[in-house]
Amino acid sequence: MSASFKTIGLIGKANHEGAALTLQRLYAFLQALGYEVLVERHYGGQLANPQEATLVDLVELGERADLAVVVGGDGNMLGAARVLARFDVGVIGVNRGNLGFLTDLNPDGFEAALEQVLSGKYIEEKRFLLEVEVFRHAELKSANSAMNEAVLHADKVAHMIEFECFINDDFVFSQKSDGLIVSTPTGSTAYSLSGGGPILTPGLNAMALVPMFPHTLSSRPLVVDGDSVVRLQLSLDNTDSLQVSCDSHVVLATLPGDEVVIKKAERPLRLIHPTDYSYYNVLRQKLNWGSRLY
Repeated sequence: MSASFKTIGLIGKANHEGAALTLQRLYAFLQALGYEVLVERHYGGQLANPQEATLVDLVELGERADLAVVVGGDGNMLGAARVLARFDVGVIGVNRGNLGFLTDLNPDGFEAALEQVLSGKYIEEKRFLLEVEVFRHAELKSANSAMNEAVLHADKVAHMIEFECFINDDFVFSQKSDGLIVSTPTGSTAYSLSGGGPILTPGLNAMALVPMFPHTLSSRPLVVDGDSVVRLQLSLDNTDSLQVSCDSHVVLATLPGDEVVIKKAERPLRLIHPTDYSYYNVLRQKLNWGSRLY
């Protein structure tokens, strides 16, 4: 048994037969190796004998586990990351989704790679999250975190909004557009990439600001220092309610005149990779960069 990891937490994917099978295999595999195994209680019913498992909520799993294994896609990893980043727990993923930028392990043969990780042979990365706050009349109304991106947008499709952007209290631009994406390096291959944003390698201390369908040809993505504080002042001329989405999972309601403050969260996520992990190999595979041109 590894001195690095003694208690392993398992997090599954809802309503997915393949993920349930992988979760069961993981549970049996780790139990056979003698680890203490915790299972996030929402997915305990996917086990053959859930009454024999130690079922805990996600916060307790973060408090007690040394390593969390997430079975699912990037969405499952993002949901877990927003909670687990508060705790000193490593996180690794078994891909049961589509693209799988964040989930390294193959569900058809994860045992050998995972055993290497458990023996202490792995690569560890720190990925920062964003802290997102909504203020109304200088009073904090709501807050949450995002690992990929925070997106300011209208609550209607194809509806233009107006806002001003400040970075470290310096005025940067005013804009009419469908919204703005503020992305971490982790999220630069997600929604930001679809909006024409740059790919930021994970080690960069940077954020990308990507306008969504701006009403000017001169508006372009902007990369700023990761320690910057981005403040969006929503114009009183907006006629409808607006929203800030965190990783497309959590929605913070806003009103005309509100301020949205986006900055680096205090605690990063400890992301664990097998020793053969290469970010550029992930890009080649997921974005099909390796195909011949002719």
